[in-house]
Amino acid sequence: MKVIDGDTIEIEGGQKVRYIGIDTPETVDPNETVQCFGKEASAKNKELVDGKEVRLVKDVSETDKYGRLLRYVYVGNTFVNDYLVRQGYAHASSYPPDVKYQSKFSEAEKEARDNNRGLWSACEEISSETTTPVVSTPTTPSSNCDPSYPTVCIPPYPPDLDCGDISYKKFKVLQPDPHGFDRDKDGVGCES
Repeated sequence: MKVIDGDTIEIEGGQKVRYIGIDTPETVDPNETVQCFGKEASAKNKELVDGKEVRLVKDVSETDKYGRLLRYVYVGNTFVNDYLVRQGYAHASSYPPDVKYQSKFSEAEKEARDNNRGLWSACEEISSETTTPVVSTPTTPSSNCDPSYPTVCIPPYPPDLDCGDISYKKFKVLQPDPHGFDRDKDGVGCES
C-alpha cells in the first residue's frame, strides 16, 4: 500500500482509493499549490494506514470519475475518515449519494473547528466552502437530493426546511435555492 496524500491511498494492484466524505488540503494536484496543512494531513494519513491492515467499506458508488474506489477506511477500530476530520486534518465534504456518515463527519468538523485543531488553527481564513472538491458527484445522483445543494444531500422541496432542520452548515448553494438556505445570496447556506 502507498499513501498518495491525506485522503487517497493506492492498494495492491495499483488501484487508488479515495476516502469518502472528507477532503484534505492538496499536496499532489499539478494544478494546485500545496495547500496549508496538506503535508501534515498526508503525514498523518501515512502514520494511520502505512504498513497496517486496512478494511475498505463501500457506501453507494463504486468509483469516482477518475476511476478511484470510493471507500470508508478502517484500521482496527479506528475509522480513518472520521479521525482525519475530527483531528483537523480534513474537512467534511459530501458527495451524494455517498452520505451514510455525513452527519458524523459534519459533527467531527465542528468539534475540530471549535477546538482549533489542525488546519483550523494553522491556516488563516480556512472554511468548508473554500475547499475544492476532488471527487465528482456520481453520474446517477439520488433523486432524494436537491441539485441546488451539490455538496450535501438535502431532500427536495416540499416540505420546506430551515437551517435548524438539517445538520449541515456552510455548504454550497446553487440557485434557485428552494429552501432559502442562502439568505444573503453569497452561494453559502446556513452560515450562522
